[in-house]
Amino acid sequence: MATSERNNKILLDLVQQPGNNLCADCGAPDPDWASYTLGVFVCLNCSGMHRNLPAVSKVKSIRLDHWEDSLVEFMQENGNSAAKAIFEKCVPVFFYQPQQKDCVVLKDQWIRAKYERREFTGENIYFQKVYSAELFEATLWKKGKDSKQFFKSTFLLSQKDFTLRYFIKEDVSSSSVIRPFSLQLYKHSSVDSGQIPLFLIFLNHLIKTKSKVPKAVINMKDLNAVFQPEKIGHATGLQISYVDDERSKNLFVYHEDGQVIVSFFNAIRATRLAYLLKKNPTLQEKDLKHQLTAHCLKEGYMEKTGPTQREPFKKRWFTLCSMNRKLLYFKSPLDATELGAVFIGTESHGYSVSETSSRNARGSRWRCGISLETPERQFVFMCEQEQEQSEWIMAFRKVISQPMTPEDYSNEANLRRGK
Repeated sequence: MATSERNNKILLDLVQQPGNNLCADCGAPDPDWASYTLGVFVCLNCSGMHRNLPAVSKVKSIRLDHWEDSLVEFMQENGNSAAKAIFEKCVPVFFYQPQQKDCVVLKDQWIRAKYERREFTGENIYFQKVYSAELFEATLWKKGKDSKQFFKSTFLLSQKDFTLRYFIKEDVSSSSVIRPFSLQLYKHSSVDSGQIPLFLIFLNHLIKTKSKVPKAVINMKDLNAVFQPEKIGHATGLQISYVDDERSKNLFVYHEDGQVIVSFFNAIRATRLAYLLKKNPTLQEKDLKHQLTAHCLKEGYMEKTGPTQREPFKKRWFTLCSMNRKLLYFKSPLDATELGAVFIGTESHGYSVSETSSRNARGSRWRCGISLETPERQFVFMCEQEQEQSEWIMAFRKVISQPMTPEDYSNEANLRRGK
């Protein structure tokens, strides 16, 4: 057997071993690329991000490229598990570790954080101090409430009172001489965050924004942040959702620099973790990890009618989250405030979902119906395609099958009181 064929066979055997059989960075199965400078096996998508780090990582296909003996020996001596022990030694619980289906900016910044900035090797805790600082500031582009335009706004996270404030006025010409927790300065500063008086941070913030009153003060209790690049129309688009006066509201933001927006996202998770630890002192960080970010179970357009089912069907944008058991609906995907909400309980409490005949949908353009039964009323929705109908029914049933928590009962009662 030729040396080249033998080496490729060795690599194909290596990639079948536990640890190597999943992408080192996103967990995708059957990776067929490898970084021969880091000793890790990665998927095609992540290999492209490694190519953007030529000083740190060089990649080859384990099937198509020629591998020298020395490189194969290096891969044999290392591998994904060995690399994980080095580059993921000290990953904080709040830092989001992306999976295969996550957006590009999350995966790209995860790879850069691991291998380029070496944030998790234990060599220093500089970046972790940034994410977990009592105050974290970021200037982002925010979509206007009633406009398609984005405007610069300053966001201030506080672990002191567990809030996110944002200010709509941005003075881009003002000095930044006292911005210790600004990410821009943190890239170059070695200042110990514990040595900076907090009043200087607030003073700098007021000078910079020229606005003494924040546009909103958002409590960590109901705050959720999730990347939505396709929905927002920007590769770094981030959706921030929260509850204000019993109504769900959305902020849509982005930043041209992927490191800035992902650092802001992880700072939100760090602040929310601190809030949850204070709320649940008997629990450990790992027990709360699943509550830091709530991903939407299903979202998309459906048509809905009113309580008597004689009202005209209207096209609405719906989102369903399993964590809070709410079906929210908006006029469009980028609406700032919900039009309404439906709580989804369990079957034993009178909730069920099924297909419904299109004959019950007078005035609807679509013919794939869904009937959602609640203790108070029947909701009828119409989908454009059968696949959408099937996906929505599956999502509803997943929520209905989950047992309710004490907090769920409280949310249900609050929603009923608000109607």
